[in-house]
Amino acid sequence: MPNGNTPLTEKIDVTVPSVARMYDYLLDGKDNYPADREATEQLLLAVPSMKVLALNNRQFLRRVVRVLAEEYGIRQFVDHGSGLPTQDNVHEVAQRVHPDARVVYVDNDPIVLAHGRALLEENENTAVLQADFRDTESIWNSPEVERLIDLDQPVAALFVSVLHCIRDKDDPAGVVRRVAERLPSGSCLVVCQLVSEDPETRRYVTDFMDRSTGGNWGEVRREADVHGFLEGTEILPPGLVEVSTWRPDSDMAPKQPSFEWIEFGGVGRLP
Repeated sequence: MPNGNTPLTEKIDVTVPSVARMYDYLLDGKDNYPADREATEQLLLAVPSMKVLALNNRQFLRRVVRVLAEEYGIRQFVDHGSGLPTQDNVHEVAQRVHPDARVVYVDNDPIVLAHGRALLEENENTAVLQADFRDTESIWNSPEVERLIDLDQPVAALFVSVLHCIRDKDDPAGVVRRVAERLPSGSCLVVCQLVSEDPETRRYVTDFMDRSTGGNWGEVRREADVHGFLEGTEILPPGLVEVSTWRPDSDMAPKQPSFEWIEFGGVGRLP
């Protein structure tokens, strides 16, 4: 875990691209390094729709948090694999609806931890936890979650664009299920991930990202896999869809320009 005495660049190898920093670059953020930018530009040559896909995914995150807060009264959020802070983070969206809303961000990237803590140091209803989102036990038994999350009240557990960062052998459906087992009735699971029905696209992107990140990636999956992640839940309207079409704010919202691969998902409510 970072301390204040050593530069961040001495704690991590910034010559190896990071998924969180590549995503930050796609969102026009500034917390990325040359290796991240080079890998992202190479990926964009093969799948030019990636930038719009990332922007649409971020807008989906904002919409889903707002809808869950406004329409379902949810005031607690645990954001698994949250990535680097950007504009309109989960706590900002939720706290505009409920000023007392509580948010725990979870990520294993030390840069995320440092930037997140700096951003949130004066917000007592938020916390940033450095952990692997597969480690359900340590996350949900952590002081951060125990302080902020009341498991007698509904919680939204977010898995937004992170499940494709782990392999099938890591049992992504099991990760979601273990979290669901801890949550009370009325809680919600928000899931989306990169999918393609084309085997060549799945293979190319999976192999590219795995090589680029030094083996720290998962795989592109099929739509049927995402349905399996939310088995046993009530899927909220409009169902599991390409995320730019999940309750868009207006007809002017950006449209996914190509469907070689998409971010696919939605929300499952626990009975």
